[in-house]
Amino acid sequence: MTSHDDNLPVIGVSMGDPTGIGAEVVVKALADPSLHETARFVVYGRNELLTLAADRAGIRPYWFRVAQGSDRARGSLLPPVTVVDFHEIDFTPPLEAGPGRTGGHLSKQFVEEAIADALLEPTDERHIDGLVTAPICKESWSLAGFKWPGHTELLAHRTKAKQQAMAFVSPRLKVVLATAHVPLMNVKDVLTIGRVHESIELGHELCRRLGVDRPRIAVCGLNPHAGENGILGDEDGRIIAPAIDVAVQQGIDATGPHPADTIFIAAASGRYDLVVAMYHDQGLIPVKLLGWDKAINITLGLPIIRTSPDHGTAFDIAGRNKADAGSIRCAIELAIELATRRRHEPTKPSSRSRLR
Repeated sequence: MTSHDDNLPVIGVSMGDPTGIGAEVVVKALADPSLHETARFVVYGRNELLTLAADRAGIRPYWFRVAQGSDRARGSLLPPVTVVDFHEIDFTPPLEAGPGRTGGHLSKQFVEEAIADALLEPTDERHIDGLVTAPICKESWSLAGFKWPGHTELLAHRTKAKQQAMAFVSPRLKVVLATAHVPLMNVKDVLTIGRVHESIELGHELCRRLGVDRPRIAVCGLNPHAGENGILGDEDGRIIAPAIDVAVQQGIDATGPHPADTIFIAAASGRYDLVVAMYHDQGLIPVKLLGWDKAINITLGLPIIRTSPDHGTAFDIAGRNKADAGSIRCAIELAIELATRRRHEPTKPSSRSRLR
């Protein structure tokens, strides 16, 4: 069981695409012994690739290996870092870095087992209290025959989440996306009052979980100048404004719709605690510009904790010991913080509305 004598949470880390930088950043991040004082870790991946990454970085392997499907240590006997080695899946390294069926197949298996463990009862020896996902390649998943456009959608399906949203946390900005992996031309067709409202609500909850008692939330418009009173599009007044009104009626401090070209400046200066963006690049460009090595992705609305770095597989530098582990380190730290807070919070029914 994971309620250890030392009361440390157990954080699972899926290795991501085996031909990307996942193994390298995981090895580098978890090598810091100070992390071992705050949590125990279970890495889902390939031991040979982690060992190779450690050798290139001059790091002595520090983990305990178990074969995928075998018994694991229990309770306070759990090592600081355990690698669940998917050694039986056919894979002959090294493969050339880049999109491919093998990389898609393996990375999908890593995260599937991690999700399954996160959904187990806390008394189960395989249960993990939070999940950090290293980068996968969406094209590789497609080549392997998987329909999921990314981790977020797979997690929502596996956990049966009725609502979910992508959020990003960095030192200067917190952002929630009302739509995520949606082609830009289709955003206006999938944006609804309910979707915007849920994003505001989930963002409010995130801030509360991070210790912000009275979050100030700014909501972006969809069109230039937030539609200019309907001259540049009616979605801002027809969809976004009503969603904000409902949130305000619930007691949430939400304002907007604001022009997206200026609101992030105000948020970065501290006037707002979180920004709700309408589409992927609207929210991600400022986040990555201001905190590319510290930004963290967190999936909101799930019954489990899931974080990830905000970068991709970086095939161009894979295997060259050049990857920066800063973002995944921050993702690990946030997962630990959220898991620790959850352990000390009373279970309360959700107050979210079911507005659609």
